[in-house]
Amino acid sequence: MTLTQQEKQALVDLANAARQRAYAPYSHYPVGSSLRTKSGRVFTGVNVENAAYPQTMCAERIAIFKAVSEGETEFEVITVVTENGGSPCGGCRQVMAEFGLDTIVLLADGKGNIVQETTVRDLLPGAFTPEKLVR
Repeated sequence: MTLTQQEKQALVDLANAARQRAYAPYSHYPVGSSLRTKSGRVFTGVNVENAAYPQTMCAERIAIFKAVSEGETEFEVITVVTENGGSPCGGCRQVMAEFGLDTIVLLADGKGNIVQETTVRDLLPGAFTPEKLVR
């Protein structure tokens, strides 16, 4: 799958706009994400922090869980926007791997600049995937 620069930028812009709605009173590190499914639907997410830190949820997982809750499980591209172009945490990488190692991952900064384009496979080498479960 090939994305045009315009498609990439539109997804980054959606994630950056979503980032403005993040709930990050503890880290002060708002994150926005957008996810495009293979059917063309787009879902956004933001990080939602909690005073009980383990209950915090990352933007990427929120976008993925929203998509799954709407019946979408095949993804093309996910974007993650932070002020400095930060990369997804390990937990988010594992959740992304559940739905496809070839999903494109775009990392962008708060100005909307794409700082890295990669895949889930490259972000999480040796990922534990559903195929590895003994049935």
